Amino acid sequence: MKIIINTSSMVPIYEQIIDQIKTMIRKQELKQNDQLPSVRALSKKLKISALTVKKAYDELEREGFTVTIHGKGSYVTAANTELMMEEQKKEVEQDLEQAILKGRRFGISDEDIKTLFELILEG
Repeated sequence: MKIIINTSSMVPIYEQIIDQIKTMIRKQELKQNDQLPSVRALSKKLKISALTVKKAYDELEREGFTVTIHGKGSYVTAANTELMMEEQKKEVEQDLEQAILKGRRFGISDEDIKTLFELILEG
């Protein structure tokens, strides 16, 4: 399991972990009953606090993506990939809405915002 942490990102580290694990589950890179690395192992590998990893794992379990068996570890649960995709689309939609509102506050026309969006999509 490869997780990359961006320490210069405004996104908290535990959220980066959550997002990347959810993406791996959605892409079937992590499947039902796959075991996640232990909190200690992942914190050591990422060179971050074990409390940060624990917070991410607790949130994943709270949201139903994993289950923790005391003394054995955390495992991926059966996931509804359509539900996960909808959740992620909703999040992107909210981000796009914020970007549009910001553009309008700056006086950028809707047409120019569309053009910028298309340019970004082209990469």
